[in-house]
Amino acid sequence: MDRHILNQLRERVLDRGSVRNMPEKTLQESFILNTWGTNAIEGNTLTLDEVTTVIERGMTVPNRPVRDLLETVQHRSALAEVVSGRLSEVNMKSALDLHQLIFHGILMDAGQWRRANVRISGSRYSPPRVEKLISLLQEWEQYYVAMEMRREDVFSQAAEMHFGFESIHPFSDGNGRVGRLMLNMHFLNHNWPLIHILPHDRKLYLDALEVAHYNGVNKLTEFLEIDMGKSLVFVLDMVGSEEDKLLTLNEAREASGTNYSSKYLALRIQQGELPGIRLNKTWKTSLAAINLYRETKGRE
Repeated sequence: MDRHILNQLRERVLDRGSVRNMPEKTLQESFILNTWGTNAIEGNTLTLDEVTTVIERGMTVPNRPVRDLLETVQHRSALAEVVSGRLSEVNMKSALDLHQLIFHGILMDAGQWRRANVRISGSRYSPPRVEKLISLLQEWEQYYVAMEMRREDVFSQAAEMHFGFESIHPFSDGNGRVGRLMLNMHFLNHNWPLIHILPHDRKLYLDALEVAHYNGVNKLTEFLEIDMGKSLVFVLDMVGSEEDKLLTLNEAREASGTNYSSKYLALRIQQGELPGIRLNKTWKTSLAAINLYRETKGRE
């Protein structure tokens, strides 16, 4: 994703205020999307509509596992702590606190580091043995502080931090959800909005983490940039101007007055060139995103 496009969309968001102080409705929609996405990646069975019912209406959903319902309610609470800034430091203590918030009453070792060796399903990589956990976590924490002191690029820093935590895999279960919350903690601290990793991006996300073990975090950095583009247009649809309204690709093509076809727009979104988001199996983008793409790329 072109960084100029991201920065311009971010400025449009910040014109409406701090990312931690968006309107309540905007935060609620973000909580729903984020909670659904991060849990569904890990096998939670609730649909987006069902997560909306649980979070927005405070209602339960019949014929769903109790664990899936608890994960939904408790992840939303943990995310609220992150967005409010009550939990804001990317460190070992925050990781333990987040794990406790999400998994209390679900896992016997909620809020505790793992005490046994583990493997990552589908990965060739083997996490470190349990006796190395604390020293590696301390190094991870110190490395993040050093990156912050050097004011490194926000996306490459996010990738290094997230990859480092997931590589250590310090919990018996729940490493991904805690790691993604700390990823959002990092972005919020740098005044970027919440990033949402959704089920249809699961393979790209896991592949980027896997590749990082052998070829560095460039692919993960690129993934995070593209995903942030999705988050920016999602937020702007709720707080922005008419130009920021999310449109189907047919609507966007007609409204933009360009020669872009719907097929071309879909291709550019999927290639990470044009910010857009897939909601209810439909790709959407905004006139603001298309105009920035046109200005930056100069293509018709």
